[in-house]
Amino acid sequence: MRHPWLACSLTALAVITTACAPGATAPTAAAPEAEPGYAASADGALPAGGTLNLQVHVDTGAASGLDPQLADVASSWQVMSLVYETLVTVGPDFTVQPLLAESWETPSPTTYVFKLRDDVVFSNGRRMTADDVVGSLKRLLDSKSVWRGQLGPVKSVTKSGEHGVKITLDTPYTPFLSALANVPAAVLPMKEVRDGSVDPAVKMVGTGPFTVEDHRQDVSWSFRKNAKYWAPGKPALDAVNITVAPEETARIAGLQNGGASLATLGNVDSAGMLAGAANVEVVTQATTDFYYLMLNTKAASSKFADPRVRQAINMAMDRGQIADVAVGGQGKPTGATPAGLPGACDPARLPSATGGPEGAKKLLAAAGVRDLSFTLSIYSTEPAPAVAQVIQQNLQQAGIKVNIEQMDEASWAGKVYGKAPATFDAALSWFAGYADPGMVAKWWNPDVAGFNSGFMKSDKELNELIDAANTVPSGAGRTEALAKVCAKADTDAQMIPLVTRPATIGYRSDALSPSLYATEGYGNALRLIADTRAKAVR
Repeated sequence: MRHPWLACSLTALAVITTACAPGATAPTAAAPEAEPGYAASADGALPAGGTLNLQVHVDTGAASGLDPQLADVASSWQVMSLVYETLVTVGPDFTVQPLLAESWETPSPTTYVFKLRDDVVFSNGRRMTADDVVGSLKRLLDSKSVWRGQLGPVKSVTKSGEHGVKITLDTPYTPFLSALANVPAAVLPMKEVRDGSVDPAVKMVGTGPFTVEDHRQDVSWSFRKNAKYWAPGKPALDAVNITVAPEETARIAGLQNGGASLATLGNVDSAGMLAGAANVEVVTQATTDFYYLMLNTKAASSKFADPRVRQAINMAMDRGQIADVAVGGQGKPTGATPAGLPGACDPARLPSATGGPEGAKKLLAAAGVRDLSFTLSIYSTEPAPAVAQVIQQNLQQAGIKVNIEQMDEASWAGKVYGKAPATFDAALSWFAGYADPGMVAKWWNPDVAGFNSGFMKSDKELNELIDAANTVPSGAGRTEALAKVCAKADTDAQMIPLVTRPATIGYRSDALSPSLYATEGYGNALRLIADTRAKAVR
C-alpha cells in the first residue's frame, strides 16, 4: 500500500562509515556480479563490521506509533524490518520463502501448518514460542490494522505441537502466504505484551537483525547489531543510523564527494546528474509500486459523480507518456494489478486503452459536461510533480483544465485522508504493489481498505470480482479472473492506475557492497540490509 496509507515507500539515503582500525585499506577485489534476480549482490568475502548511516525523507507514521501491526506506510515498514520478522518472506522472484517458519505444509486449500525455527530469540533474550506466533496473529486479526484485510478469511490460529502453528481459512485465499510476508504480520513478544512490560506502540522488541538504541521522532534513529540474532553471520554491519533529511540535492552531492555511500533517489534526473561520477554506481530497481489518481466521488457537488466523467479522464491518460517523461522511461503502464507480477492484467486490453482524447470528449458530451476543470492535489516529493504535469497536459488535450495544488507531505495527507467525506477534487498518490497481483486490488474495496472510504463509493460488483479472483489458484484461471477485476476497476475509475514507480539507487562502489533485489514489492529499500557489507577505508 502506499502513501501515507498503503504503502508509501519514501526515498532513503544512506551513508556508510566503517569501524576499521587506522591504516586499513580498501579491498582491491572487484565486486561480484549480481546474482539472477538481484540488482546488486553483497560480497560475502568482505569482513563484517561498520556502521551504515542512512538519511530518509520522513520518519515512520507517527499517528500509529511504533506498533508494526498498525504500520500502513512503507517508510514504517523499512525501519521496522530492521527489528521485526515474519513467518515467511519473499524472494527476488516474489516466491514465498521461509523466515521464522523453517517450512510449512498445506494439507488442504484452507489449511496451513508452519514448523517454527527452534533457535529464534527475541532481542530481550527470551526464546520465541508458538504462543508468540499465535498471539501475534490473533492480535492482528482483532485489530483495526489496514493489513488485517490482506490476511483474508482466517477462521482460526492455533498451536500445532511445541514448534508448530496451524492456520485455517474459511475459504481458499491465494494471496495468504504473501500477506504473511510483510511487516504488519510480524511476530511480537506476546508474553511481554500481555503482561504490560512491552508496549509495541512505544518500544520495539523483535527477533530481527538489529535493536533500537535511540529514536527521536522526525529527527533520527540509532540501531545496533542484535547479538542474539538467530541467522549465523548476520547482520554483517555493526550498526545502522538513520537521519530524517528531505533534500535530495544533498544526497547527490554526498554520492559525488564520497560523504554518502548509498542513496535511493526520487528524481528521475538524478541518475543523469551522477553520470561519470567516480566510484558511483547507479542502478534502477523495478518495483510493483504504482502511481494512481484518486477522483473524489463523495464530496458535496462532486464533479465526478457521473461515471462517464471519470471514464473520460481515464481514457484521456497517455500512460506511455507518463512513463517516458515523468519516470524517465523506467516505469510501465499498469492496471489495478501491478505490471510485472505473474498473472497481472494487460493495461493495453482495458476499456480505457483505445479511446484517447477524442473518446474522452465524446463521453463528456454524453454526460452534458462542458469546460470541466478541477484541482489536482499532490505532494512535493519528486517525481510526483512531473507525473502531475503530464496528467495536466493529457487532460488538456480532451478539453479538461487541471490546476495543480502542490504541498508538503503532511499537508497533503491531511487534506486527502484527514476528513470523511474528503474535500479535495482529485489527488495523486502511489501504492506499493506487494507480491501477489490480487493483493493491491483489494484496496478498490473501500469497505476493506478504509483509507479511501472518505472519497470512494463501494461498488458491489467490483468487490465480488476481487474476492472471487483471490479464491482461484494461480494459473490461467486466476489470470482471467484478475483481468475482470482490472476491467471493472477501469470503468469504475474512482481510483485510476497509471504507471509503475521505479526506484533509482546510487551507491559508492569503493565504500559499500549492498544487496538489492532487481524488483521490490513491499516498498522496502532496506529489505536486505543484514547482507550489506562495508568496505574498509583509510
